[in-house]
Amino acid sequence: MAIQEQLKEDQIAAMRAKDKATLNAIRSIQAEVATAKSSPGFSGDIDDDLYRKTIATYVKRISKSRAEYEALGERGSDHAEKLAFEIGYLERYLPKTLDEGATRELIDRTITELGADADTPAGKVIGAVMRSGEGLDGALVNRLVREALES
Repeated sequence: MAIQEQLKEDQIAAMRAKDKATLNAIRSIQAEVATAKSSPGFSGDIDDDLYRKTIATYVKRISKSRAEYEALGERGSDHAEKLAFEIGYLERYLPKTLDEGATRELIDRTITELGADADTPAGKVIGAVMRSGEGLDGALVNRLVREALES
């Protein structure tokens, strides 16, 4: 089932259950997708790829906000909890990310294939790793590639 259709079904179920938190998360994504569609230069299809990219961007943005609210302590805890719920709910629509061990194996294999060593620019290895598949955390790949090239 397409993400758009699943969100619509989830929205109807949330309205029937009077689940405001889920409804807010779904409506936020719908607003983000509407903004992306109406942005200048958008010339694509409204498909799962658009939804995945939009959800990933939104989750990344609210994750940063959540960290800021958590830093406020008691004053920001309610809002941080709401954002944590949204993140948890929306992650089901994103591809699963590889864990650190699997990412490290992929990096080691890529370094071997490229014949990379300490003199090789990290960007070349990072680019090759990121092109090799979905479900990769860019920050994790960056850190692990730099560690691997230094050792």
